[in-house]
Formats: sequence, structure tokens, C-alpha cells
Amino acid sequence: MESYGNILLVEDDISLAQWVQEYLHEHSYQVTHIERGDTALEAFKAAEFDLVLLDVMLPGIDGIQVCRDIRAISNVPIVMLTARSDELDEVIGLEVGANDYVVKPVRPRALLARIKSLIRNKIQLSDSLEETQQVLQFGDLNLDNTAKRVLFNKAEIDFSSSEFDFLWYLACHAGTPVNRDQVFKALKGREYDGQDRRFDLMISVLRKKLDDNSQKPQKIKTVWGKGYLFVADAWGQN
Repeated sequence: MESYGNILLVEDDISLAQWVQEYLHEHSYQVTHIERGDTALEAFKAAEFDLVLLDVMLPGIDGIQVCRDIRAISNVPIVMLTARSDELDEVIGLEVGANDYVVKPVRPRALLARIKSLIRNKIQLSDSLEETQQVLQFGDLNLDNTAKRVLFNKAEIDFSSSEFDFLWYLACHAGTPVNRDQVFKALKGREYDGQDRRFDLMISVLRKKLDDNSQKPQKIKTVWGKGYLFVADAWGQN
């Protein structure tokens, strides 16, 4: 049977893990299940995975730290699973590099759709890298897409993979507002559902890290009725 992807599932709820494995296997995905957070990174390094399903609450170390550890060595898509719908959890998950966030009880079809979307988007982004410019310079801001590196005022700033991809997308469209639907289609491979606020939250993170006034932003603006705007001439001079 042809495999559509290899998935690492880190989940200590055995019954949940079992049905996720069975369901995804029925849809032609290979799944490796790990029960503890402190063995997840070793398991991730031992094979080539296309996506990670990662519970927040885990024995050993929690999913937030596991996400941070994986993101330090890989840009693989990561979907966080949690029993809580606390916005703080979502913000932390996004800040450490999670691509998506699913609240339990998990809906099988919704989970499958997100997995398909993230893996497809990963492939599309990888293909497009060969055709696009890899370094962008705006005054004192330098973006290196190959190294996923951000230099601002000659200092390197740490960004998660998701944050960098969003910033890169905005910078590639400098001077032109991009709306939520465009962003979701480009970075998530799906249309905006009218409720997901991840990129609104991420805008706040970008502004904070890039020293942009959140009350009166000058570098990354929100244009009412049009979307997010990366201002090309607001980054000083070299």
C-alpha cells in the first residue's frame, strides 16, 4: 500500500493513540507512536518524518519543550494536541514553532484534513524555494530564507519556523496588503475559516521581536478591510 506520509505521534493516552494510528493507517499514513515526551526527540532523530502530532501534556517533559527541541533541528510540520482551549496554550505553541493546534476531543476528518494540508504545503514550499529569491534586504533588516535567519540592526533574532515563514511571506509582498485568506492558502494550504486567529497572534509576536510599536505599528501594519502590510521603507538604513 502506498504511503502518503510518515507521522510521529507523541501521545500518552493509549486509547486515543490507538484509534489515531488505526484511522491514519486506513488513509495510507505510517504512524510511529511514542508515549513519553523525554523519548520523543530521540525517536524523531531515528527516522524521517513528514509530520509530528504532539500532545501538550506528556510524562517526562511536556509537549511545548518537545516542540521547541524538534524545531531547533527541523522545520517538519508540528500539530499540537491539547485537552484545553486556553488561548495562552495556543500562543505558546505558536511561539515555539507549532504549525497547527487541535483541541481534544479530536475530530478524525478535521485532523486528517489538517495533516493533508500541512504535508502538501510543506512539499509546495520546498518546491517553490528553488524558484524564488533566498535573501531579502530592507534597510537594517536581512532575511535569509535558506538558513531561516533574521538579522535586524546587525543582531540575530530568534524566530520559530512558522514565524519566519510568515515574515518571509509578508516581506515577499512588501508594499501590498495581504488578507487572511491569502495567508492561509499560502502557508497552510487551505482557506481561512473565519475563526482561526493564529496569524493575528503571530503579527503581535513579529512586532514585539522586531521592535515595532504594537499601538502604532510602522513596520508591519494592519490595514482595515485589506489585511497585513509589510512596509518596505520602515526598516532604517544600513
